[in-house]
Amino acid sequence: MNALTDVVTQALPRLHTISEDRAAYTPAPDTWSAKQVLGHLIDSGVNNHARFVRAGAEDGLSLPGYDQNAWVAAGGWQDRPWTDLVTLWTAYQTQLAHVIAGLNDTQRAHTLSIGGSERVTLDFVATDYVHHQLHHLAQIWQRTGA
Repeated sequence: MNALTDVVTQALPRLHTISEDRAAYTPAPDTWSAKQVLGHLIDSGVNNHARFVRAGAEDGLSLPGYDQNAWVAAGGWQDRPWTDLVTLWTAYQTQLAHVIAGLNDTQRAHTLSIGGSERVTLDFVATDYVHHQLHHLAQIWQRTGA
């Protein structure tokens, strides 16, 4: 098991307690609902999946960032059933945990730049990805009372 697997294992029971209405609630006009936050985590997974695979295969890459608001809007997460989002998030995070676990020490030491930022190691990106999940899951718990 790795840290991302632990996040999924711990979050899944709480995600299942959230009703469709609570998941869809938007606390303010410019604030994402729990559906949109979970959709953002799926979008982040898609973008980071490419980073893990590409930077694992080649050292020194410069990869693009992404416009998270545009991705959330394009994904239409607010209009999707909550249970579908939970299922997709769970499956994708489980796959990413497998990809991360398969990275060897040499690959983890590869460096990359994302969106023109400072170079970081792939290990840093993987660790930061888990922290990103935890940060946004905390937002979901706060917004839904889960």
